[in-house]
Amino acid sequence: MNKVLLHCRPGFEKECAAEIQELAGELNIFGFSRLIKNSGFILFEGYGSEDGATLMASLHFNDLIFARSWFVVTAELKGMDPADRISAIMAHADTLPKAGKLWVESGEGDEYRSLLSFCRKFTVPLRQALRNHGLLTKTERDNMARIHLFLTDSGNGYLGYSRSDNGSAHYMGIERLKFPSDAPSRSTLKLDEAFNLFLSEEEQQQRARSGMKAVDLGACPGGWTYQLVRRGMFVESIDNGEMADSLMESGQVKHYAVDGFKHQPIHTNNHWLVCDMVEKPDRVASLMARWFINGWCHEAIFNLKLPMKQRYPMVTECLNQLSEALRAGGVRAQIKAKHLYHDREEITVYVHRITKQKFDY
Repeated sequence: MNKVLLHCRPGFEKECAAEIQELAGELNIFGFSRLIKNSGFILFEGYGSEDGATLMASLHFNDLIFARSWFVVTAELKGMDPADRISAIMAHADTLPKAGKLWVESGEGDEYRSLLSFCRKFTVPLRQALRNHGLLTKTERDNMARIHLFLTDSGNGYLGYSRSDNGSAHYMGIERLKFPSDAPSRSTLKLDEAFNLFLSEEEQQQRARSGMKAVDLGACPGGWTYQLVRRGMFVESIDNGEMADSLMESGQVKHYAVDGFKHQPIHTNNHWLVCDMVEKPDRVASLMARWFINGWCHEAIFNLKLPMKQRYPMVTECLNQLSEALRAGGVRAQIKAKHLYHDREEITVYVHRITKQKFDY
């Protein structure tokens, strides 16, 4: 069990590989990555026989930015008979833990679309075979290990498992969200996914609730403001463009036609700051730090737009810059980052001020 397979956005395989190798190296786990451009997955192979299992036990999935999902590979499947793939898979059943779910997966790139259709069909007979062998519970359970079968083509693939407490809760790491018909833009799904990823349901009820004040920098036409309004917040929407009429009619939004980098909040008791401005990532990181240091917000979700090249070094540099600026400004904060399914050439960052601060909502 020296391999780990990681899902990522197609086109970001190099970034995913660079990240897992760096983090593995910090744990004294050394190896190399196999990748296929635009496939949507990579395979990290450690030099030690148990490096895959050790990596999953030692590294927290939430610390990975570019990986959507991951699992430890327990067996490599080669040349499976199309007439009896089940037997080839069950021959490696002793490498698997008892699990509460089965996910039959593949790559996300264009050439894997027909294979993903087969994966969905093949899930049914494989699920039954695993249940018959006592490896899968009769009903799905979220709090148990998950069995993964990843197919690279119709006859080859990887078998393995992931832990429910250290991985994505979604198939292939993709949370499927429905686009609200009354939202001003599809960018609204980015913030919706971010809230669901970075905050539990209970945390959202406590810290993203009705009556709170929020600021949206670069708001127009209002995709992110929509998510704040939907949660009952009162929003300062900052942008030189036009806001959607439906949001202005809600009575919860005040629009200020100001550059987001020059705006100072009307209220100083804002709980949330959100930002999806198209700007250099280091400049956005500096702006976010200024808001926290000045005490203008308590939590923030924002996007950092990435360059075409050297994306992982840029991400590392910006997050380090943000962390150091907050530390120098006397702000204790938790920082998380993820390349969300609804992101494209950007990552989404979440910052939560750790020190307690009272607000009048």
